[in-house]
Amino acid sequence: QEQLVESGGGLVQAGGSLRLSCAASGRAFSGRTFSSYTMGWFRQAPGQEREFVSSITWSGGSPHYTDSVQGRFTISRDNAKNTVYLQMNSLKPEDTAIYYCAADFLGGSLNVDDYDFWGQGTQVTVSS
Repeated sequence: QEQLVESGGGLVQAGGSLRLSCAASGRAFSGRTFSSYTMGWFRQAPGQEREFVSSITWSGGSPHYTDSVQGRFTISRDNAKNTVYLQMNSLKPEDTAIYYCAADFLGGSLNVDDYDFWGQGTQVTVSS
């Protein structure tokens, strides 16, 4: 069974940093198949819709970021470890949300509906 497992969330003061990790496992991600997925990070704050944060293609090139995190967040991936990361610096209270990892097979979408697999999420809370 395919799984995406996020880790690294927590409570941090404004201006601080966190690094999220997302490990993929299961048949769909085995061998070299993980590298066929565009990996994305999304977030959902209370009472709001899930929104795109960042994505990275199979090669690690052409990362995309939503405007509000551009210059503060960095996405990366290690295909040998089936893992994608999100380094979050200069965190702000408005970054508080549950962060989800997702996989889009042979895609490059920024759209929530186009992603095939999702993790359970990890809570990020930024205090002011």
